[in-house]
Amino acid sequence: MSFLGLSFAYLRDRGLNTVLNIALLALAVATLVILLLFARQLETRFDRDAQGIDLVVGAKGSPLQLILASIYQADVPTGNIPLSSIDVLRSQRTVAKVIPLAQGDNFRGYRIVGTEPAYPEHYGATLAEGQLWSAPSEVVIGADVARGLGMALGQRFIGSHGLSGDEQAQGHDHAPFIVTGILAPSGSVVDRLILTSIESVWDVHGIEHDDEDEDHDHDGDGTPDHDADHHEEDEDHNHGDPRGGGMEPEVTALLVAYASPLAAVQLPGFINRQTNLQAAVPAVEITRLLGLVGLGLDAVRALAVLLMLTAGLSIFVALYTALRQREGDMAMLRVIGASRASIFAQMIFEGVALAAAGALLGLALGHGVIGLAAANIRQLAELGLDASRFEAGELWIIAGALAIGFAAALLPALRVFRADIAETLTNSR
Repeated sequence: MSFLGLSFAYLRDRGLNTVLNIALLALAVATLVILLLFARQLETRFDRDAQGIDLVVGAKGSPLQLILASIYQADVPTGNIPLSSIDVLRSQRTVAKVIPLAQGDNFRGYRIVGTEPAYPEHYGATLAEGQLWSAPSEVVIGADVARGLGMALGQRFIGSHGLSGDEQAQGHDHAPFIVTGILAPSGSVVDRLILTSIESVWDVHGIEHDDEDEDHDHDGDGTPDHDADHHEEDEDHNHGDPRGGGMEPEVTALLVAYASPLAAVQLPGFINRQTNLQAAVPAVEITRLLGLVGLGLDAVRALAVLLMLTAGLSIFVALYTALRQREGDMAMLRVIGASRASIFAQMIFEGVALAAAGALLGLALGHGVIGLAAANIRQLAELGLDASRFEAGELWIIAGALAIGFAAALLPALRVFRADIAETLTNSR
């Protein structure tokens, strides 16, 4: 029997102990993998979806809620704002781009967002099939929507009120949508959205709008088309329904890109102090959120490292105890010609094999937990959590587990290397 076969035979002989050591190390590795994937993918998704958006303007409320609802489509909007806000911002010389959003409905959990063609263009989304909406009730669906619901061009559907995907929610039977385009995967928030014109969202909710409303400075030339005082904000917001307390056209939020660094100094303060609107800076709010999340992740990460060290100690105890029981066998191997180096390598192999099994099992377990969480917790799926993605940091986790297995086997292996054959055989009688 080869030395490798002999090592596996010894591990099988103490099967329960072997399984427990592997399971303990696997739990530690899985915890670290879950934390790594969650933190990295969350940070990556936040950075990608917020890229090029310097400011979000919406109704008064929590600035973080406004950011999550408007950029990441992962929360309930804070309310609605006057349609005239679009032209007010576009008239500012320090503003390069304003993209309006009208939210409030969903189809089987996927959000229906009224906007302009500049929105998918901002994220570099291109059409895989069909064309962009050009008439009321036409929609373009993201790649995840098409894949998740099996939708195709020409398909008609009825949106439901609200953003939760509740099957009991009221459907807008009077205003069905038709799919005219499917977007190619872009790795951004638009993959999970159903996009249409703002006017289509107004039509669904029975909100009247004339030609003047429909033509309000969509080209962003900075020329307002209405009297800003005509659409004063009603304080009774409906949290995502694109109409305020009355039936005048409104939007949910505005995504703003600066044309000048001066805007970062002047615009947020002006909006927050001088208007009934709220200006939230994505970079500030997301940094604050990641800081809060990071504290919790650091605490769990420290516990996982402690668990990994505990697993290493357990492997050491198991190997050291097994060595005491196998000293006679080791001596006999020496008598029949085995070298000190080969027996030393055998002990090291057992420790590393245990660590490798625990690391691989933990890796698979970690990705499995991420996949199950994303499949069953919609908020995580909306944030783009993906179990199929691997991070470079996972290699360091595996290397750390293997190093712990090596260190745990080193002392027992050194004891075998230095053992005296005659003394060992005498004591083992």
